[in-house]
Amino acid sequence: MRYLFLILSILLTVSSCDKIDELTKFDIEYNSKVVVPGATGINLPFNMITPDMETNSESKFEVNDTRKDLIEEIKLTALQMVITSPTAADFSFLNSVEVFISADGLDEIKIAEKDVPENAGAILDVDVLDIDLKEYIKKDEFNLRLNTVTDEVINEDHEIDVNTTFFVDAKILGL
Repeated sequence: MRYLFLILSILLTVSSCDKIDELTKFDIEYNSKVVVPGATGINLPFNMITPDMETNSESKFEVNDTRKDLIEEIKLTALQMVITSPTAADFSFLNSVEVFISADGLDEIKIAEKDVPENAGAILDVDVLDIDLKEYIKKDEFNLRLNTVTDEVINEDHEIDVNTTFFVDAKILGL
């Protein structure tokens, strides 16, 4: 009987810890815009840099009952590019894209990449790399650099929304 009680106690404790741990896992989303200039050359790499994005990490962590010093890991889980102008455009003009992140005092690193299929539509989900980015998101600002290679000439500027989702795993306040 004692063993049964002990086993049940252990199972309840483990189950409670898992539920509490889930309370400090959350997503943060950041959105920015870039422009691909018209008349960009074919098969030439070119860079597009997002404006600096404020992380507002202190307030985002606080809303989720944690602090910067309690963050265990932050990973990019989704990066989606959406053409907003011209309206009939699609990503078929691109051959490939690589996405890099940088922040003050930190080295620039690659966080996503994609060989663009010929039948790409106006929405492109870029393949993210499995890298801990907590030091970048804990900064006040970061920016993204998109290194792209075109495979056709475009005549108009293409405005693109860059939407990112970061998964945050933090310790419970003080525990």
